[in-house]
Amino acid sequence: MRIGSFLRDNATWLAAGFLLTFTSSFGQTFFISLFAGELRATFGLSNGQWGGIYTLATTASALVMVWTGVLTDRYRVRALGRYSLIGLALACVAMAAVPSVFALGFVIFALRFTGQGMTSHIAVVAMARWFSATRGKALAIARLGYTTGEAFLPLIFVALLGVFSWRLLWLFAGFAALIAIPALLALLRRERVPSEMSDANASSGLGGRHWTRGEVLRHRLFWCAVPLLVGPAAFGTALFFHQVHMVEVKGWALIDYVALFPLFSGVSFVFMLASGLAVDRFGTARLIPWILLPYVAGFLLLAQAESLAAAAVALTLLGVTTGSMGTVPAAFWAEFYGTRHIGAIKAMAAALMVFGTAIGPGLTGALIDFGFDFPSQMIAIGVYFIFAAACVGFGVRSVRGEISAI
Repeated sequence: MRIGSFLRDNATWLAAGFLLTFTSSFGQTFFISLFAGELRATFGLSNGQWGGIYTLATTASALVMVWTGVLTDRYRVRALGRYSLIGLALACVAMAAVPSVFALGFVIFALRFTGQGMTSHIAVVAMARWFSATRGKALAIARLGYTTGEAFLPLIFVALLGVFSWRLLWLFAGFAALIAIPALLALLRRERVPSEMSDANASSGLGGRHWTRGEVLRHRLFWCAVPLLVGPAAFGTALFFHQVHMVEVKGWALIDYVALFPLFSGVSFVFMLASGLAVDRFGTARLIPWILLPYVAGFLLLAQAESLAAAAVALTLLGVTTGSMGTVPAAFWAEFYGTRHIGAIKAMAAALMVFGTAIGPGLTGALIDFGFDFPSQMIAIGVYFIFAAACVGFGVRSVRGEISAI
């Protein structure tokens, strides 16, 4: 199907996915970390303590996601999306009024669970279920909401920090999440129903059948994919989480560094679309072992970068993997394990990724407190990604004879 006719025929559903992923920005690390300096100063936190709070709160949100994520197999996006956005708006308002370190942990949990967790999960599961032959394109277009937020919100809010208090800016974020609700309801006045899609148009996976979450957890390919799920989430999150620390180490101005984010997001955008088209044409099996390699090069280069020009090249490489990770893993679960139980399966995968975002800031923050600044940790991070790529490549080859797409 031509991209123009695809967009025209599916505009409302794709726009709903875009809206959800864009609004999830307020619970994403790249946004929360913009206020790291203010939060640490307000509550007297070190990098390690701030990272520890973030780790505990995000881990708790990952655990809850395992159970709440299955709701996408039973309820409409219209209903779940509305309640998720209400929760996100309330979490933003709570951040604006957070009075203590103790309360901060609960607020971070609420932001991570409603924003990065459920709002993103609802959008991705909807695209994976609603589309089959064009699943890659649908996922790529829906994920552009996240990329758009990542490109422009840091620049806008860092500039606004020079004018308004950080607490007031969180009220702005809460208002933005709130006004997204009527827009979502308007887009999904006519919605495809999960049960109808599962019965009529479900796509099967390995062995020509639909796998349950329990069966997936007992399958070797799932465990071979775990390092790929956890690693980019952990260290990609850490890259944004410690951006204030990193620019201090490098001697750069934060506003100059975040001005590179549109480049990073632009590359992510291009490769999100390119990988979506590639998924539809080649399947995920041929793509997934290779998508981490630009991350290896990007982290190694950023570790040595002394200028913003070098940082721009590194962020370009990182954007290649970030864009591909937005579509390839999401399509991977539907292709290998079917779509009938995709909500439950994707909830487990999402929980692992959220858990990765919990580990990254805590681990790297603790190492910073021990005297290892974040740039010096990046060589080990690059080595980890080589291992993760090899692991998922081995897993895919081990099931080569079980699915025709391979």
